[in-house]
Amino acid sequence: MKQGKVRKFVAVGMFSSIAYILMLLNFPFPGFPQFLLVDFSDIPALVAALIFGPVAGVMVEFIKNILDYLMTGSSTGVPIGHIANFTAGVIFILPTYYIFKKLSTKIGMTIALIAGTLTMAILMSILNYFIIFPAYTMFMGWEPMSAPDLRQFIATAILPFNIVKGLLITIVFMLLFTRLHGWIEKQATA
Repeated sequence: MKQGKVRKFVAVGMFSSIAYILMLLNFPFPGFPQFLLVDFSDIPALVAALIFGPVAGVMVEFIKNILDYLMTGSSTGVPIGHIANFTAGVIFILPTYYIFKKLSTKIGMTIALIAGTLTMAILMSILNYFIIFPAYTMFMGWEPMSAPDLRQFIATAILPFNIVKGLLITIVFMLLFTRLHGWIEKQATA
């Protein structure tokens, strides 16, 4: 029993470190504002969730964002972007995890990842409208956008960006998952 907890604790730390490194390797995607960055740091969190359960995936998301905030800081002084990244990651991995647990096949994983992508894109659009963008404007001292301008920005930038990011993560994860499926199953039962 104790050995299993130590194994889980060490694995969460390892996956968090990998996620943090992947978070540093972010890049802008053509056609979107430069502050919207794609990274693949949700992949280790998803692997941790599949092996150790959803709490492990959430912990990886949390630790990676704490590490990034401590190492790089935030332009606002408040970790708004890190909170948004954590929230987006959790909203992506939890539906993916629970749907995959119901449909435990490679096709089931594809369906789960697409559902996670759509859930993340829609919920992050809502959160950006009501919480994240208003917080940025407050802490950065920017002039608030009008409601129609903000809705248009979210519809033309935030929503499509999150869909593209989720689809890129889905493609990369499926390439890994086809090779690691057996290993993940063995680790989850160990």
